[in-house]
Amino acid sequence: MKLLHTSDWQIGKVFRFVDDGTMGLLQEARLAAITRLGEIAVEHSAGHILVAGDVYDMEAPSPRSLNQPLERMRKFEKVTWHLMPGNHDPHRPNGLWDQLLRRGVPDNVIVHVESTPRIFESDGFAVLPAPLLYRRTLQDPTAYMDEAETPDGIIRVGLAHGPVTGFGSEDKDVPNYINPDRPKAAGLAYLALGDWHGQKKINEKVWYSGTHEADAFDVDGGGQALLVEIESASAVPIVTPIETGHNRWMTFREKINSREDIDVLIGTLRDCDDDLNRILIRLQVEGAISLQDRQHFEEQIVEQVSAAFCYLRVDDERLFPSPSEEDLDQTDRGGFIRTAADILKEKSEDMGDPEHEIAALALQRLYVEHMKLQTRSQ
Repeated sequence: MKLLHTSDWQIGKVFRFVDDGTMGLLQEARLAAITRLGEIAVEHSAGHILVAGDVYDMEAPSPRSLNQPLERMRKFEKVTWHLMPGNHDPHRPNGLWDQLLRRGVPDNVIVHVESTPRIFESDGFAVLPAPLLYRRTLQDPTAYMDEAETPDGIIRVGLAHGPVTGFGSEDKDVPNYINPDRPKAAGLAYLALGDWHGQKKINEKVWYSGTHEADAFDVDGGGQALLVEIESASAVPIVTPIETGHNRWMTFREKINSREDIDVLIGTLRDCDDDLNRILIRLQVEGAISLQDRQHFEEQIVEQVSAAFCYLRVDDERLFPSPSEEDLDQTDRGGFIRTAADILKEKSEDMGDPEHEIAALALQRLYVEHMKLQTRSQ
């Protein structure tokens, strides 16, 4: 049998660090990835898609957010979608899952809100879900699987959401802890996990699929799903990662000490992908540059190059100004402005001065504002 393992869709997720327009694009990408999951399942003849928790990002999504993923799943009539509450969307009385079940879900969607095996005899397998009833619990939600009965010879597949030993913490008192040896104890052919947004193999029968659409810079292996092929109840599954995400989140760490370095960085950024509209960049720069070069950096990268990307965040806390005499001459050759610039330069270069960072920023601001005034006067 073949199935597709995914998790952590977090529909309705709010990206507070971007503007409203960009946030709309990121939210739409999470929905579009659901369609890609359906297409992949059809392409590989996988009759079931298991979503290992956190279908939604919150316990009370808007009606539109609640129904958007269902309408995309509805289109794939030959695929059965398995949904399960996670820590972001636990199954609470009269909560979102009760609302969905009262209103009715598409015929090809199954909502697992009870820790009870669901048997699919025609496909020769059973789903053993471990839905979360609370955001945090100190009990292993998969423990019941050891005693859960299913027909002899049937393939048992576990579905759970939470951390395991050796993954984030060694302490079994962490919330929603899951024993990674559960397949052996419960006779599972595969344990499909959610919670971590990056894809990760724990052992031959335990995997995290990662989120279907990457959503952060520090996630390794996001934007993927897992195609799982299981020959028999005792066989080791064949697990194949498949890309599902559209957007790419990339981090660049660069040292800049001259205008030439800046120009090289401009080329590097513009050549990083064929479609820059789908790229989100975290740019971390360090070094020391003249005030003129700093202005060049602001104009060329912060203002111009950034417009090519879906999003660009610049971390320049370690990019220090190194004003040249020419820089200071451009602010003023004499008078109180030049005197202030000289004092700020001296303070910024004195690492023992507790105000050296503030002085460096003030000197940079003085230069930038002066250049703005010169431009306006022209």
